[in-house]
Amino acid sequence: MMDKETKEDKMVNVQVRMDSELKRSFEQTCSEFGMNITTAFTVFAKTVVRRRRMPFEIAAQDDFYNPYNMEVLRKSIKDAEEGRLFEHDLIEV
Repeated sequence: MMDKETKEDKMVNVQVRMDSELKRSFEQTCSEFGMNITTAFTVFAKTVVRRRRMPFEIAAQDDFYNPYNMEVLRKSIKDAEEGRLFEHDLIEV
């Protein structure tokens, strides 16, 4: 007769790489919640599986840094470095 598989038999290790300062801060925050990192990641994983989505918004980088704006910024910096500055009045809309 085979023994029933226990919950411990089903557990696996998952490795996550992160910056050491982030880990330290994350451990501290988890501790303030009364849990450790393992519990926090388990809560996260269960929430993702249950809801079938991330439990927070993930957004692309702010569009302000798009290629066009970056080129305008580079040109403005070059103009300023070369003394081509223009003074103008602030027009409030």
